[in-house]
Amino acid sequence: MHDGDVVVIGGGYAGVRLARRLDPVARVTLVDRKEVFFHRIASLRAGVRPEWSVTPFIPYDRLLNHGRVVVGKAVRIDTAERQVVLATGERLPFDVAVIASGADYPEPARFTGTTTDEAVKALAGHQQKIATSEHVLVVGGGPSGVELAAEIRLARPDARVTLAHAGPALLHSTGVERAGRRARDWLESHDVDVRLDSFMSPGNDFGTYRDSRGKVVEADLSFWATGTTPNTLWLRLGGHGAWLNETGHVRVDRTLRVEGRLDVFAVGDVNDATELKITPAALAQADLAAWNIRTHLTSSGRHRKQLRHYRATHRAPLIVPFGAGDGMTLLPVPGGESAVLGGRTSVLAKAKTLMTPYMRRQLGYTAT
Repeated sequence: MHDGDVVVIGGGYAGVRLARRLDPVARVTLVDRKEVFFHRIASLRAGVRPEWSVTPFIPYDRLLNHGRVVVGKAVRIDTAERQVVLATGERLPFDVAVIASGADYPEPARFTGTTTDEAVKALAGHQQKIATSEHVLVVGGGPSGVELAAEIRLARPDARVTLAHAGPALLHSTGVERAGRRARDWLESHDVDVRLDSFMSPGNDFGTYRDSRGKVVEADLSFWATGTTPNTLWLRLGGHGAWLNETGHVRVDRTLRVEGRLDVFAVGDVNDATELKITPAALAQADLAAWNIRTHLTSSGRHRKQLRHYRATHRAPLIVPFGAGDGMTLLPVPGGESAVLGGRTSVLAKAKTLMTPYMRRQLGYTAT
């Protein structure tokens, strides 16, 4: 029995999880501009190592047993007619719409183009540039910047690698000094030039970069790992700017509904439910929203069940790989400072496979 039409806009981590959860109980349509799922966690290594080029791409064809996946671009949510409007003009009716359009990341953690071939070609371009550059600059000392700098160093032991970070310590957003020290110690022991308190901007000449003190850095190649932008411009252009906060994230209530709407939810990186934009938080939101949507569709009147409230995650495990054979795990400890675990735990949990077998199973494929 399938109760109601659910249109999920976005096929990232939160979108595929929620669509799969609702597939047995609702008529689910997943809309995504990509023809495959993009496993972003594997993208940094894929941008460095040719043997990982196709790893991040997992087809959607086994995700849903009853619903369907539509390759297209949503341009508007027509709340009056309760339809999601695609760029082609096609209209998808809904009883519940879910905004799961995620966030845009700097390359190489970005699906470039519209097809798998175009995205693989973009990754190959990064690999070639890294393989031939004498000096690579990575800007940003958060988890992605540290991971990318480590991958580049291991792939190019003969090249100069510089990591410039605007903050006073690496991984400073975690609030755990030992985590930053562990990352810095690994990088510097592998001859990565780590520069702190160095806000970088492009210089006047091609291939030059300048920090806030005017010091010039010359590099053949640069990568900017300095944050993400929520994919919500389409909502603003479609007349729903009032749904967004000052950073462009969708405002949601404690049930993950868009504020003021009973039939529109938002999950994952796109909403303002938590500042911690990590995959475990997106998956947790998808699970809770799936339960709430099912409740919304199947209960009514005085017997309507209460929806569950999302509790924002402020502390969660964080794994930062240093290549496939090492890494650092930050593990929250109740009532105390997070524990910092070393290589063995990090390799088993993430660094070796980058959670690829797990995500393949999520999309209906075998682990390998």
